[in-house]
Amino acid sequence: MDLFGFVDLNELALGLSHLPLFPYFDMAHYIVSVMSLREQPGVLEVSQRSPFACWFSSMLYCFGGAVLSAIMMADAPVAPLSNSTNLLLASLMWYLVFYCPLDFIYSLASIFPVRLFLTGMKEMTRTWKVLGGVTQAGRKYKDGLFVMIAVGWAKGAGGGLIRNFEQLVRGVWKPETNELLKMTYPTKVTLLGAVVFSLQQCRYLPIQTHHLIFIYTLFIVTNKTRMMLLGSSSNPFSVLESVLYKTLFVRPLTFAPLSDPTPSSGQSGSVSQKHNKPNGSRSSRTRDRTPHAQKTK
Repeated sequence: MDLFGFVDLNELALGLSHLPLFPYFDMAHYIVSVMSLREQPGVLEVSQRSPFACWFSSMLYCFGGAVLSAIMMADAPVAPLSNSTNLLLASLMWYLVFYCPLDFIYSLASIFPVRLFLTGMKEMTRTWKVLGGVTQAGRKYKDGLFVMIAVGWAKGAGGGLIRNFEQLVRGVWKPETNELLKMTYPTKVTLLGAVVFSLQQCRYLPIQTHHLIFIYTLFIVTNKTRMMLLGSSSNPFSVLESVLYKTLFVRPLTFAPLSDPTPSSGQSGSVSQKHNKPNGSRSSRTRDRTPHAQKTK
């Protein structure tokens, strides 16, 4: 791109694309993921009642994207756990976040500047997860654009997409929290990354891979930092989502209603009259019998 040549950012983009994630960036990803699990309602009780269930839920938070993408690619779901080094590192972070004496690690990581730094490092790993899923699908399905998007999305946001299954591990069933019903910001920004990287891999987007890595990483880290600094849950997609929804998915008023209409007042009145008639005739027969009974007496 001309911008990279003009500002001389090509070396920076190349350096970022070759940045090793292990161990520091992976460690930040595991710490922030396990902290997110710990802050869910009822998780601390589960950690005391069943440490194994707590550990299993933590591993789903850490490796959920790799597990889901492996299932979609017809690979073994346990294949992502075959890397013993990463599994042991994630397990160590789980133990320190939940069971460290005096909650030292969790308290330290909860300090805002520290958590902001760790979250930025975690967002950087999202780029490589999305790109890894896209290239993995591209090797098996040449120019399979939608397959590449789906696998890249699953690998980058799988922890959120399989949240209902993770909740079942803890004995919780909340189908209303399905990520597809109400997408969170990480799921949306991961879908955006899967789309742009898939378009680039299929030659529909004229940009080099390391340049796109730099732009996307800068975008997600900047937005996440802004949201944390402002304490806001709004995301840059809100306006676009609102316009697309109102343009494409709102039912026009000329259409028939989705539910059956309620009975009209005339129908309800006739029904009530029908129900009242037997009562009226019964009371009139009672009045007719009363004088006859008195005469007999």
